[in-house]
Amino acid sequence: MWKCSFVSAASCFLFFFLVTPTIPSIEALCVDLINTTCKQCASKSIVFDYYFCLTSLQAVPVSHVTDVPGLAIIAMELALGNATATISTIENMFSGGAFDPFARQCLLDCLELYSDAVPMLEQAVAAFLEGQFDTANLFMSAVMEAAATCEVGFSEKEGEVTPLTGENYDLFELSDIALCIINLLSLGLPSVTS
Repeated sequence: MWKCSFVSAASCFLFFFLVTPTIPSIEALCVDLINTTCKQCASKSIVFDYYFCLTSLQAVPVSHVTDVPGLAIIAMELALGNATATISTIENMFSGGAFDPFARQCLLDCLELYSDAVPMLEQAVAAFLEGQFDTANLFMSAVMEAAATCEVGFSEKEGEVTPLTGENYDLFELSDIALCIINLLSLGLPSVTS
């Protein structure tokens, strides 16, 4: 029988630690899953922001213990949170009253676009959960279009700067993350489904 004395306990522990293979934690595997998924999406689109994808998904604690479909849901939930918060931001901008008639009309248009985006995001999540990837894809594409339309509306007047550039960018990118993952899942790519 092999025994460790008190004096050699530390060396026995060290031996056990070095000889016993380390098993990667679930969290480490999920962080790698996030990285792999974001890389795959970035390789498929020139407008996809890999670092935005990585930091957005990693910032949500549950993303560290989920699978690829879970990452799609997280991206859609983040987009929903963004759209909802942006509606409040626009409403607060109106109460400030510091906008000329053109900018005010653009903000009204953006308010309508974001107000339409919220139910589209909810419908995208529902369709995704039911396995209707094509329907979810259509809703996410429409949400991306809403963010782009809001941004472009301000550029119709030379020199006009949109006060919603950050919000529009975030909604576009979060929707793009979800859209890419939905497309990867619908194609059944082995590297994201295994």
